[in-house]
Amino acid sequence: MRTFDLITGESLFVKDLRVVRWEQYELDRQMPFQAMWYSVPPGSESPLDTHPELELSIVVAGTAHVLAGGTEHEIKHGNAFLLSSTESHVVQNRSADQELTIFSAYWMPTDG
Repeated sequence: MRTFDLITGESLFVKDLRVVRWEQYELDRQMPFQAMWYSVPPGSESPLDTHPELELSIVVAGTAHVLAGGTEHEIKHGNAFLLSSTESHVVQNRSADQELTIFSAYWMPTDG
């Protein structure tokens, strides 16, 4: 068994979002997907993002407001959302005082 620690993981910042990518754990050949945690500070949002991977995200702390496909979705702590490939999206944290933390797994879609 291996454990992964969000607090001590190597971070990079995108805008004011803290991102901890799992590439640092050298799992490329062991898992069929990539993964990361990201944290959105209170009152902030992710940049508009579009990518070819499918992305399954679980809200670990806080409540996410996800703008995707012209629709807004509220995703509460413990719930998940799936973004299709090439779907533009923004993740907002509308809380005044609580950080939003999300775990995401992403992979290239298979044909068929």
